[in-house]
Amino acid sequence: MDDIILDDRSVVPTDDLIFQLLGGRKILWQEIHNYLKLNFSEATGSWNFYNDGKRWLYKMVLKKKTIFWGSLLSDSFRITFYFGDKAEPILSGSDLPGRITDDFRSAKKYGAIRAITIKVLNEEDVENIRKLIAIKIKLK
Repeated sequence: MDDIILDDRSVVPTDDLIFQLLGGRKILWQEIHNYLKLNFSEATGSWNFYNDGKRWLYKMVLKKKTIFWGSLLSDSFRITFYFGDKAEPILSGSDLPGRITDDFRSAKKYGAIRAITIKVLNEEDVENIRKLIAIKIKLK
């Protein structure tokens, strides 16, 4: 995996800092957030410093449900979703690329959940994240 940046507890991530670090990929970050605002207006995100990983992570929630976790990388950012086993048939039946559903099926289990992580580099990645957000929110 790529190195996550933002490892200084004293440097709180602001939009200005995030956009500076993302450079040209700023627009991809904004597209994901605009999708959430338009379709799930109650969703909120916040940056928190986690001592176990000594990094700032972005947590997007809808009410009390975590939708995804985000982290900044040196050249982009990544979004991670956690799904339980009951999501497997839904993910497999979706129009997500096979590599994503295959990665989920073979992913290491953490208790009853597995992760799907997407390094966001282009519009296709943003579209896949939109699909995963919709699936995550529909699941009970």
